[in-house]
Amino acid sequence: PSDVVIADKFAADAEAKVVSVDGILDGWMGLDIGPDSIKAFNQALSNCKTVVWNGPMGVFEFPKFSSGTFSVAEKLAELTSEGCTTIIGGGDSVAAVEQANLAEQMSHISTGGGASLELLEGKILPGVAALDEA
Repeated sequence: PSDVVIADKFAADAEAKVVSVDGILDGWMGLDIGPDSIKAFNQALSNCKTVVWNGPMGVFEFPKFSSGTFSVAEKLAELTSEGCTTIIGGGDSVAAVEQANLAEQMSHISTGGGASLELLEGKILPGVAALDEA
């Protein structure tokens, strides 16, 4: 990201500021991507035919820090309607698209985030290996 939403504490009522990614103040933390980064991510996704999304863009559970995650979710729903295959992986990402009421608009939802990524990497999953051996 080029910019981030920073907070003075990890809480829904934290003070928030948008700063460049290299301008995070001492004692503050980045809890979401900023508006310029949202535009950049959405632009980068625009021509995709397949998207695997694993991990929210910020702390979407706090409304003040949910814009990045929900903007990407909305973009993915739009892309799905245009024929893009969208695969949402991992419990937090699934929770985010469900909270945004967009889960039904995605191609595939899986709570197997890390395991799904390992499968895509070509790694042997222990549970699948055990089935093959049975």
